[in-house]
Amino acid sequence: MCDYSLEKVASRPAAIADKLVSVRFPGSATVGFASASDHSTAVCLRPGTELAFDAPPQHSRRLFFGSKQAPGLVARFRQIDVDIKYVHHDALEFSDGTIVMVATLAPGQRATVLQLPAQTQRATTSDAARMHQARAQRIV
Repeated sequence: MCDYSLEKVASRPAAIADKLVSVRFPGSATVGFASASDHSTAVCLRPGTELAFDAPPQHSRRLFFGSKQAPGLVARFRQIDVDIKYVHHDALEFSDGTIVMVATLAPGQRATVLQLPAQTQRATTSDAARMHQARAQRIV
């Protein structure tokens, strides 16, 4: 997903092995992920997507000036407070449970998409049904 504040920015879904960079998008006050080769298009992550950062990501503190370093290199994308409108939902969860809001990442943080979340059960069932039907048509 892409946060509500990126609704007016061109976007595309993430793919495995995408090289991403955190950027502040023109016309938006928020930070999100873009392709390392195209900083004008937001790359939207689905909850459960795993990222590996090149270095521990720097992010701003909520109540203090300055920046802080995240506790690791690998994080899982998730959304928090989804029932509250007009707040940032996009977050990264690190292995120790630390949550870092994507909007607080310092621009220029580089990451690679390691893994996408599994398809939903409905999609998997649908795919299995199509494969079964195709197999049945070949047999006949």
